[in-house]
Amino acid sequence: MGYLRPLTLLASVALLIFGATSTPSRADTGLVSAVVTKGGFIVGFGGGRGTLILHGHSYPLVIGGMSFGAIIGLSTAHLRGHAYHIRTPQDIEGTYSAIGAGGAVVAGGGGVRLQNAKGVVLELAGARVGVELSVAMSGVTVRLR
Repeated sequence: MGYLRPLTLLASVALLIFGATSTPSRADTGLVSAVVTKGGFIVGFGGGRGTLILHGHSYPLVIGGMSFGAIIGLSTAHLRGHAYHIRTPQDIEGTYSAIGAGGAVVAGGGGVRLQNAKGVVLELAGARVGVELSVAMSGVTVRLR
């Protein structure tokens, strides 16, 4: 039992040293709202505009996208959600991808979770209006306006 005391002391010192020198994550969460219209037959195209709110400032966004797969119809989505793991407004820029299935007839809801190469995760949900059925691989590009 005598050897536990030096190990406990060593562990406490290591915790103090490494705990004091580590830097906390500076990543934050931003609010995102967007209106996106998309349509197509087999190949779908879409686009829209949105806003990122980060640290009390608003940043206008331009959203574009393309889908490949079983797609038919036209719909507009009003989405709201969060951008996670974001450090600066520029981090939201990039190409996001996801594979998913969804559909809306006249009115419906849906959600999406996308991630870009910088590690920013967009979780958006909202109502869709129109007629659209899809089982597709999508790519969404987001940039600051």
